[in-house]
Amino acid sequence: MRPAKETPALSLSAIIVAAGRGTRAGGDVPKQYRAVAGVPVLARTLARFAAHPIVDEVVVVIHPGDSALFAALPATEGRAKIRTVHGGATRAESVLAGVRASRADRVLVHDAARPFASPELIARVAEALGRGPAAAPALPVTDALWRGTEGLVLATAPRDGLFRAQTPQGFDRAALLAAHEARAMAGTGTAADDVEVALAAGIAVEIVAGEGDNFKITTPEDFARAERQVARGIMDVRTGNGFDVHRFADGRPLVLCGLEIPHDRGLEGHSDADVGLHAVTDAIYGALAEGDIGRHFPPSDAQWKGAASDIFLRHAAGRAVERGFAITAIDLTLICERPKIGPHAEAMRARLAEIADIETGRVSVKATTSERLGFTGREEGIAALASVTLVARG
Repeated sequence: MRPAKETPALSLSAIIVAAGRGTRAGGDVPKQYRAVAGVPVLARTLARFAAHPIVDEVVVVIHPGDSALFAALPATEGRAKIRTVHGGATRAESVLAGVRASRADRVLVHDAARPFASPELIARVAEALGRGPAAAPALPVTDALWRGTEGLVLATAPRDGLFRAQTPQGFDRAALLAAHEARAMAGTGTAADDVEVALAAGIAVEIVAGEGDNFKITTPEDFARAERQVARGIMDVRTGNGFDVHRFADGRPLVLCGLEIPHDRGLEGHSDADVGLHAVTDAIYGALAEGDIGRHFPPSDAQWKGAASDIFLRHAAGRAVERGFAITAIDLTLICERPKIGPHAEAMRARLAEIADIETGRVSVKATTSERLGFTGREEGIAALASVTLVARG
């Protein structure tokens, strides 16, 4: 008797519909690119899906004129899953473009302006797709309903069996593709969402429990609500410290904070011995609980001999972004008698900010002496002490 073949796991795409203009929300750019607590709405939405372990790919449907805005979004964990396609003039056309671009068996269609869909909600919709061809989250209507006109109540309306629709809405990809293509071929009018398209094609849609926090940003007031929602969440703030020392050596340039500083001696080390960048890099790794430079760039590895230390800092800063953190502050103190750091401090700040890809206003570079005491007082080398703060992106 032959053993039964295992059924291969079905793949899953998240299609993020982000081609709209969002004019009701106001602002100078489409609402999906406006920031909530310092992070663009679309970046928050992408982070929810790209980092989810059950999502195999993320197809972002953007407006053809928004490529520069999309490119400027901060990187997010799981960014290798993300790719873009251009949307159409209507939501239905944009969804169809996303479904056509998907390579998966199942799709989750989600509004870019819903940045707070929880991992549990995403999993709940995907799980329901194991029971049928379509599923969507919703909340039962609990308020009394009226019919009215010109500011007057004309009648009450029953609320039994009524739900407030949400996204992500999940579908068998082939079924949704056929439904959208048939609708496009027939020239049928606009649909409120993909559930309406599915029902018109005879596809049964299971209702799963939605979430009150999973609201859609539509008006200026919604941005204020979103700010409050982020503020009330538990903030993950990390602090890391880094300390490094290098002795002076003849015949080497002195490199500090990514800049060559005029001096009669440089620093000894396997790389370019940039003591400032090494301390900052170790501080970031420390905040992430990921060890130190030696763990990521072993001095026993010949490829790092003479390497520019901005390589190390870029890697550490990239790891912070990949894990969902923003570097909100860098404070570096250089300890030496000579050279004098003051004349170079502003240039060092700018270079540090450039390498770490943060604002210069979040970087401090200062110096002190050890009052002629110890090895730095004897001008045998330079020490550096750094602190960094990382804040999780909401």
